[in-house]
Amino acid sequence: MNRGSLLRALLASAAIAAALALASCDTDSSTPAAVNGRHMQPLSDRMLAEIESKNMAKESPILVRVFKEESELEIWKEDKTGRFALLHTYPICRWSGELGPKIKQGDRQAPEGFYTITPGLMNPNSNYYLAINIGFPNAYDRANGRTGAFVMIHGDCSSAGCYAMTDEQVGEIYALARESFFGGQRSFQIQAYPFKMTPLNMARHRNSPNMAFWKMIKEGYDHFEVTRLQPKVDICEKRYVFDAESSGKFSPADRCPAYKVPEEIASAVREKQRRDDVRTAELSNRTPAAPVKTGVDGGMNATFLTALKSHGGPGAVIHTAVGTIPPHVNPPHEPESAPVSVFSLASADSRPASVGGSTVQVASATSSGGVGGFFSHLFGSKSSDDQAAASSTAQPAASASKPKRTATAKATPSAAGAPRAAETKTANATANAAKPAAPKQEASAEPERNTASANGQLSGAAPTVPSGGFENRFGAWSN
Repeated sequence: MNRGSLLRALLASAAIAAALALASCDTDSSTPAAVNGRHMQPLSDRMLAEIESKNMAKESPILVRVFKEESELEIWKEDKTGRFALLHTYPICRWSGELGPKIKQGDRQAPEGFYTITPGLMNPNSNYYLAINIGFPNAYDRANGRTGAFVMIHGDCSSAGCYAMTDEQVGEIYALARESFFGGQRSFQIQAYPFKMTPLNMARHRNSPNMAFWKMIKEGYDHFEVTRLQPKVDICEKRYVFDAESSGKFSPADRCPAYKVPEEIASAVREKQRRDDVRTAELSNRTPAAPVKTGVDGGMNATFLTALKSHGGPGAVIHTAVGTIPPHVNPPHEPESAPVSVFSLASADSRPASVGGSTVQVASATSSGGVGGFFSHLFGSKSSDDQAAASSTAQPAASASKPKRTATAKATPSAAGAPRAAETKTANATANAAKPAAPKQEASAEPERNTASANGQLSGAAPTVPSGGFENRFGAWSN
């Protein structure tokens, strides 16, 4: 290569890098974390009281669930029984794209699936206040040829393929994750779903080309619902498997080894899936199918949409009970046939809150109603069709010791008899998602930068980090 060709190649590389940085979902701030101190802000007295009221410890492990259609992010935390309980539900300020997984870099899609967050994925120097790298692509994504990087949960209420919160929200989420690492949690799991995996929602979205993928990740959803434990995740034959026990090795693209799922879990999941399948079939006969594509470019929780509308739209700083909406926010387009975006469903239990001179609906953060309360009725509710979308599971039985990986007492109505031998499986079927129609080409939402930790284990929350030993990680982010 001559000197001119080399110069042109270098200039082209620089231009591409600059374009990626400008189009990214997150970049490093010019003000280091050691100066702004955002990454070490303490949990509020309100949050500490909420943690204590739910029989949890500040440093106990966490788990995150994200639901696109409802525009909600849930923080679950291990309580003193050793199982997870819902701590708090945060309305999502903005996410982009359509329902469905991220396929390629630049498609503006927010990922769906199971992701493991290690300390190395926490970014205290984010240009969007604070950020948590989701870790896309994971082993499943890579095995299926999906591309992209630098996908975040961050602040600033602005998304190009990320899950964007307000600065106040992401500050609290970041602090909860930090405290769990201080307490010894080695990694925590993010479960990202298109919607709450209820029979009603599965019926509504029955025509989606993503249904095979969604049924696969619903299995992991069901494992968590019946056990209230973080599911062990493996990948083989380019698909997810959950809570599998095997003497063989799982390889993302290779044939699955023979494995078994503990029978108490397997039977509880089968019973839940049987009930869900029957209900989904019933609802499919009388529930209109949701459009495969809406053209609204993602969603925003009704809390923020209502606040924006009450102020005549974006363009000014808007203070809400759950955080500040910046003036540059870009709300989703509204379909002409509907007054409110289909991706801005409010929680069943919401309460009014004053925002300036207006009133907005604030999603409930309690575990007894709305988002949290619907989990308690899966195995006994006789609710209406509308309430069926909010029936998911039973409360776990309390246990003074660390629970074994078993289903909760109420979630296993068929477990009263003698347990059967553990079910052995040789996985031959695949559940690959159908690839959605490619969206129009956009500027890349994530610059290629590998920030993943060397620990890529998907199943972990083992307490191996010594207490207090993580502090330097937050003060020395470099990338």
